[in-house]
Amino acid sequence: MNFWEYVGTRHQQLLTDTYQHASAVFQCMVIATLLGVLIGVVSYRSSWGGSLAITSTSAILTIPSLAAIGLLIPLVGLGVPPTVIILTLYGLLPVVRNCIVGLRGVDPSLVDAAKGIGMSRMRRLLKVELPLAWPPILTGIRVSTQMLMGIAAIAAYASGPGLGNEIFGGLASLGSANAINKVLAGTIGIVILALLFDAAYVLLGRLTIPRGIRV
Repeated sequence: MNFWEYVGTRHQQLLTDTYQHASAVFQCMVIATLLGVLIGVVSYRSSWGGSLAITSTSAILTIPSLAAIGLLIPLVGLGVPPTVIILTLYGLLPVVRNCIVGLRGVDPSLVDAAKGIGMSRMRRLLKVELPLAWPPILTGIRVSTQMLMGIAAIAAYASGPGLGNEIFGGLASLGSANAINKVLAGTIGIVILALLFDAAYVLLGRLTIPRGIRV
């Protein structure tokens, strides 16, 4: 059968895998964003602290994702746990780096003005610094999400959820009738998801970033 016939006969499973893939990436990005912003907020005021945060999260990306998943399987088992751990850790660097850069780039005169009207350090952070640092933070989230879309496919190696099951299934049965169709279905599904997520981030940016800051 051709590719479209394959999609037609397997659409239920493909939709399930697509939902699981999108859900895994979204949930892990939420965790990575919260952790990344927290690390950025704690470390941006210190030169060595910021360098340590960026270097540490950069070091994680030097570990091949397939090897990292293989090392986690004896510790946490198969399925969702290694998928969540890997995606969360791999999603940290762009968020941490952009959060630190964004917070350090806030105009000191604005922070001094907020201090002058009696704002506490926490209020200055929440009301002045983080809103002004939001554009680069959002860019970091977009970059992380695109990375995790591809990395999530490798989670199928550990029986993780998502479209990687189609890709690995096709690769494992190369030479059979629908092997290429499986790989194509998984790959195209991931590309479409990545484009949809990126479009959602563009819309989120338009809704949350004031026009003056965007310009």
